[in-house]
Amino acid sequence: MTLLSLEGVTRHVALPDRPPLEILRGIDLVVEAGDRVSIVGRSGSGKSTLLNILGLLDQPTTGRMRFDDEPVLLLSARRRDRLRALAVGFVFQQFHLIEGLTALENVQMPLLYGSGAHFWRRDRLARDMLDRVALGHRADAPVTTLSGGEQQRVAIARALVRAPRLILADEPTGALDLETGATIMDLLESVARDSHAALVTITHDVAVAARAERMHRLEAGVLSPAQQVAEVAA
Repeated sequence: MTLLSLEGVTRHVALPDRPPLEILRGIDLVVEAGDRVSIVGRSGSGKSTLLNILGLLDQPTTGRMRFDDEPVLLLSARRRDRLRALAVGFVFQQFHLIEGLTALENVQMPLLYGSGAHFWRRDRLARDMLDRVALGHRADAPVTTLSGGEQQRVAIARALVRAPRLILADEPTGALDLETGATIMDLLESVARDSHAALVTITHDVAVAARAERMHRLEAGVLSPAQQVAEVAA
């Protein structure tokens, strides 16, 4: 089942007294439920802009985009925000944890904006997710006392606590050593597989990109499929 589709998507930024800056050019992409997709590109290739569009944080300038068969460009800002909150989980390179809070309190944060069972069961849901990422024993530890790998696991738990259907991982191993990075990718893929969520990894690391079922290369705003690691690295 198609979860997300982009057809001919562009993103331009207006500049004073100059032609618009073209960041994305004619992006075509289909993400199925449960997919494992990687997008690799150098700095300045448009990765962050594409991530923002995939995550419903930004909108294309032109083109068509559907999320769960809904035309994104026709949604109100409120409906788009709600869809993002319910269906999309973000894992960032820099973790973006809230200092002064414990691991448990950080994982609970997305549930505080929910309603019904998600809100009232937030403690149990957050603890269960920390158990899933092998950090249940550190639930009450301030995040500033955790190692880099542990902080990334807290960030993953926070991203997945609402069981999103789409997980966007932005350079998820960029701040970690190779061994810890591999462990984090194993964990992220395992949790995504168990929940049948689609996982889209945006990275400059060809080894991370090669773990996906489908690889793409983004270069100068143009997205193209890559069949082999060598094509991605070229």
